[in-house]
Amino acid sequence: MRVNVCCKLGGLVATTVSVFVLAASAQIPDGARLPYSGDLLVARAIANGLMQRPARSAPSFLSRSPKITCSPAPCVLPNTQVSPLPDTTPRNETPIVVMPGNSNIMLAGANDYNCDTVTGFFTTTDGGSTWTEQCLGAAPSHSGAGDPGVAIDLAGHQYTTGVQFNSGGGTDIVMEKDFGAPAVAVPAFFPGGSADKDWLQADVNPTSPHKNNLYISVTQFDASSNSEITVSTSTDGGVTFTTVAVDALQTYPTVDQFSDIAVGRHGAVYVSWMRCVAKGPTGDCGGTKATLLMSKSTDGGTTWSAESTIAKVTLAPDKCGAFYGCLPHTNERVSNIPVIAIDNSTGPSSGHLYAGFYNWNGTYMVEEVARSASGGTSWFAPVRVTPTSDKSDQFFNWLEVSSDGALEVAWLDRRDDPLNISYEAFSSISTNGGTKFQANKKLSSALSNPTNDGFGGSFMGDYTGSAWVGEKLYFTYCDTSNGSSCQDELVGYFDAP
Repeated sequence: MRVNVCCKLGGLVATTVSVFVLAASAQIPDGARLPYSGDLLVARAIANGLMQRPARSAPSFLSRSPKITCSPAPCVLPNTQVSPLPDTTPRNETPIVVMPGNSNIMLAGANDYNCDTVTGFFTTTDGGSTWTEQCLGAAPSHSGAGDPGVAIDLAGHQYTTGVQFNSGGGTDIVMEKDFGAPAVAVPAFFPGGSADKDWLQADVNPTSPHKNNLYISVTQFDASSNSEITVSTSTDGGVTFTTVAVDALQTYPTVDQFSDIAVGRHGAVYVSWMRCVAKGPTGDCGGTKATLLMSKSTDGGTTWSAESTIAKVTLAPDKCGAFYGCLPHTNERVSNIPVIAIDNSTGPSSGHLYAGFYNWNGTYMVEEVARSASGGTSWFAPVRVTPTSDKSDQFFNWLEVSSDGALEVAWLDRRDDPLNISYEAFSSISTNGGTKFQANKKLSSALSNPTNDGFGGSFMGDYTGSAWVGEKLYFTYCDTSNGSSCQDELVGYFDAP
């Protein structure tokens, strides 16, 4: 099925619609069994007065120390907080992107509860040593719900997105270009429906016939929780978007959710997502077998291939009232995004696709990566990234491929806590096309306890982020080592060629 919907961006005046109250709460009572993403459920609960918003504080933009460098290589980079110091307002869900051709400029994002729109963005011009913060504006007649997206095109334009409530009670995807006027980029696909879990990607491949195209993948829900994955494409720098349905409408209790996008150097676009059936022991997808899927477009997002199966995985059980399962021993909801990346180098694995995810083995969550050498038509069996001696939970992964073909996977891991509760950031690299991974490297300097997420241990977001900068890999995640709230933390690894 193919549907086109165009919408105009530009000339709109930013408005601020504040629907939140102050303080913190430990529960997400509003529609916990609905298949929406965690940040949308939190925003709905706050907007309806069923959950209190964490207290805000005045941001203070202090220089971070030490500088983001280390030697001799290989070495772990110093940990640096991206979100403002000493502000402890929670920040979670942490994408990051690097400006093509200028690795000193990076753009990161977060669900930012110091912003009226719950969507904040952080920019650096010195390679990550210092950062400044800006909030996404509200589109006319909209109010914020979070879920940040970031992209920088080949011309250096910066794009930021987030989910926002519309006047009809549904949600749309709102975009700003270069922090200008916010406007709706992707409206709800269905009347009275909700656009959820957006992911923003720019085609920054100079050899691509579609270079500088912008792509936004979205989970579209109708009023009955039926779902469909769409991708919206802009060929004019975000002025207009065309929205196309990627897969068939899934009738509840079957649910499609949690998409990601990768773009090949010749312009092919790949979108991945998860499909589950809400017939688990607690009436949702927790503890069920899920299918990770992918579709491909070779014409700039106009048409999409039939879906192919990346892998089948088991989701963690729901023991906290979370639709897609819970992080064991906590009340944290946990997502399973099949994060997708492509090798755009000219090396021996050029064109290979990779997808990272967790698989619940009945005792703990295991980090795995699947690979495809056929453009996504078929996939090899997943490979475990962590050693078998790691018998703790591994979750919230992200992965990227460097310019010379090295595959990096980073994730949160509880191996250093005997109680399997607190976590740290780890990474591993494969230089042989994802068939084998090197020894895991710990990136964080301190354990983070999920109870200290700023929401009483009930919400630390749905995802993390990572990026390669030459021979440096960066990973951003929700760090709670301050003992009070999630903060957007930048860690990384430097390995000279």
